[in-house]
Amino acid sequence: MEGTVRRRPPEEGESYFMSMTDMMVGLLLIFIILLAYFALNLQSKTEELTGANRTRAEILNDLQQSLKDKGLQVEIDTKTGVLRLPDDVLFDKGRWELNYLGQTAISKVASAMVEVLPCYTTSSLCKDERSKHLIDAVFVEGHTDSDAMYGGMNNYGLSVRRAETTFTMLQLNQPALREFLNRPAGEPGSAPILGLSGYGPDRPIAQGDTETAKKRNRRIDLRFLMTTPSAGLDKDVLRQKP
Repeated sequence: MEGTVRRRPPEEGESYFMSMTDMMVGLLLIFIILLAYFALNLQSKTEELTGANRTRAEILNDLQQSLKDKGLQVEIDTKTGVLRLPDDVLFDKGRWELNYLGQTAISKVASAMVEVLPCYTTSSLCKDERSKHLIDAVFVEGHTDSDAMYGGMNNYGLSVRRAETTFTMLQLNQPALREFLNRPAGEPGSAPILGLSGYGPDRPIAQGDTETAKKRNRRIDLRFLMTTPSAGLDKDVLRQKP
């Protein structure tokens, strides 16, 4: 019939375009949700690490104060988690046996560790609320200067022997330190917090060949590493009281 207008059916291209638009909107929403999830997760992890670092600084400050009360001055570095014992307080030059002053100093350090650390480990000596951030390890590190050694031992061997001597004497003075674990006994990864290592002259804290620099570099460091609840610790352990 003349004058009649016939409508054309929608073109397939328009339907395809609408379907692609809906799909892109859906993908964008999924991306936004995932981005928000990872942002919150990152914030949570950052807060945990910040809390662990803050706790480590508290431990170091408490140890330093305890040792000061006992008549022993030590240096701490809260950024790297180190309590530093000068070499000349512990050993005679070129020797790995503790001298008399060294034996006295290590006895005081061991005593301070037993006073301060229990609630930062799974130790039954904890008499207060256990910290949310526990110690994962305390490495007894031996360091030397770069002067050549004679008599069959090099600086690496000397640093290891000094770390081993300090490690052994800490536990002989306070056997309870052997029971300070980073996780409950029997759990995967459970181990005593104390360990040892020797670095020879490779990690100086003072540059140069002056006697002052060499004296600074000859040292024993106690390096504290922290763990967090998300590392696999049962939160019931953190609430545990003896």
